[in-house]
Amino acid sequence: MDSRTFLGLESTHNRFRWMLPVTKGVSVGAGFLFGGCGLAAAIAAIEGTSGRNCVWATGQYLSYAAPGEVADIDVIIAAEGHQITQARAIVHVADREILTVNAALGDRDGESDAQFEQMPADLPSPMALQRRPVAADQVGTITERLDQRIVKGREWLELATDPDAAVPSDGHMVMWARIPEQLTDADAVTLAILGDFVPMGVGQAVGRRGGGNSLDNTLRVYRTVPTDWVLVDIKVHGVQRGFGHGRVHMFGQDGTLLATASQSVIARFVAPD
Repeated sequence: MDSRTFLGLESTHNRFRWMLPVTKGVSVGAGFLFGGCGLAAAIAAIEGTSGRNCVWATGQYLSYAAPGEVADIDVIIAAEGHQITQARAIVHVADREILTVNAALGDRDGESDAQFEQMPADLPSPMALQRRPVAADQVGTITERLDQRIVKGREWLELATDPDAAVPSDGHMVMWARIPEQLTDADAVTLAILGDFVPMGVGQAVGRRGGGNSLDNTLRVYRTVPTDWVLVDIKVHGVQRGFGHGRVHMFGQDGTLLATASQSVIARFVAPD
């Protein structure tokens, strides 16, 4: 299964318009489209229209789309050169704009080939770790479709609901993740889905159940290589004024830096009652 099929993204007779039926399988338990799937669908649409590979994409989340709705994705090619395309996509349900994405796409023959960011050392194999359990309200959602295995961090039930009982961490969480339905296809679309974990990191950082809703998500694609698992290295920089900010580095199993993502989040936590 390729990433478009995983999302359920559909082309139309107009190459500048795509459709994303919002199903439970691309939504979160709270009943709205998972932000990573929204960004991924927009990237897939822009790549499909331009015929080029994503280098960078940033999305601003404006509203929500619920299961049962159909999101239209309109692609605008703003500038097209010999090697690079600049484009944007508007994701909307009828006249309600959900997500705006700007992107650059293309491939160039560079004179340098260097990787400076390194994967953490001495990691356990993902198969040596337990898969994160899926709560009853997450059955059938994107959460169940992702295989997540924590290297550094806490499970949901280990986090507090009472803020006075919360034990903050150092803001760093690491886990292996994959999409079993896709296996080795870690393209930009897949990385957009797996990069949307700063909200989880916010809950881990402050030691409380919750996380928040993304205001934005920026994906920068370094390289794509076949890999069964992606290491998701999450670092929350801080939580203040009701917002959290952080980044994600994603690596293949061989240590290749695949992509980085960064987000700002409206911090929201489970109430003590």
